[in-house]
Amino acid sequence: MQSTKGFPMPTIDRRRLLLASAGSLLAPAAVRAQSAWPNKPVRIVVPFAPAGTTDILARALTPELTRAFGQTFIIDNKPGAGGNLGADAIAKSAPDGYNLLMGTVGTHAINAALYPKMPFDPVKDFVPVVLVAGVPNVLVMNPAKAESAGIHNVADLVRFAKANTGKLNMASSGNGTSIHLTGELFKSVTGTYMVHFPYRGSGPALLDLIGGTMDLMFDNLPSALPHIKSGKLKALAVTSIQRSAALPDLPTIAETGGVMKGFDASSWFGLFAPAGTPMDIVNRINQETAKSFQSPAFKERLQSQGAIPGGQPPAEFAAFIAAETKKWAQVVKVSGAKVD
Repeated sequence: MQSTKGFPMPTIDRRRLLLASAGSLLAPAAVRAQSAWPNKPVRIVVPFAPAGTTDILARALTPELTRAFGQTFIIDNKPGAGGNLGADAIAKSAPDGYNLLMGTVGTHAINAALYPKMPFDPVKDFVPVVLVAGVPNVLVMNPAKAESAGIHNVADLVRFAKANTGKLNMASSGNGTSIHLTGELFKSVTGTYMVHFPYRGSGPALLDLIGGTMDLMFDNLPSALPHIKSGKLKALAVTSIQRSAALPDLPTIAETGGVMKGFDASSWFGLFAPAGTPMDIVNRINQETAKSFQSPAFKERLQSQGAIPGGQPPAEFAAFIAAETKKWAQVVKVSGAKVD
């Protein structure tokens, strides 16, 4: 066929036309598939062993998210390196909304100042989703050790530690955790020395503390609370500036007075996604998590464990992390804490 101007008319390729039409029909479907997230189970990596506070809070939250989105949210425990192992796994995961991290003050505010080399960037490699909860730490001892050493309160502990340098074993959930750093800060402020033994989470550390292998620990309150109530652990004080509603009769370390006046070292936990995760998904998770905190039953469940529910939007959570990073970098510097 010739054109009126002498140039050949383009040949219509039927196959290309069909493919182009199919593509135009499929494009809206792809958009719909993304907006229909989640259409398969969502993984939440907990970078510590089971039975610790990070694990407890994640397992409390997953049923709420499962109900809200109609898809299963599953826990994947990946302990090691003060939480860095599990956090790094998520930092390098696909940013598709199906990979989340239950991060902590350790993974996102402490470790960068403590570890000489980090496998990920806590700021650039993640999107803050929502602050789940804040919790005080609690100073607990093996009851038999406390009794034999005549330790009934924080002042007794300081006196014993000064008279018996290096003879107390201090457990933690891992290098760089708030549990570790709270202990280091306590040692620095009081001028005492206790031997630090890092574990791969609070769960295994608590087992050895109850069994008598370890002497004391500055654990997150939710994981230690059942053992305090059962009498398996002796609580001396909480590390927050105010007493905990879960243990209102237990004093704060700051109430000891003297060099410990103003002592404050608390923990927090929140959901993170890999950098590049669509913000519509991030915002949906944030909103549904915040909604769950409006449930009296869920809120009471957290508070009964000594946790303070969060729910802040991503931008507010990011600003909080920046302030916490600055605060804990100073704690690391002052305490002289090192990864061991």
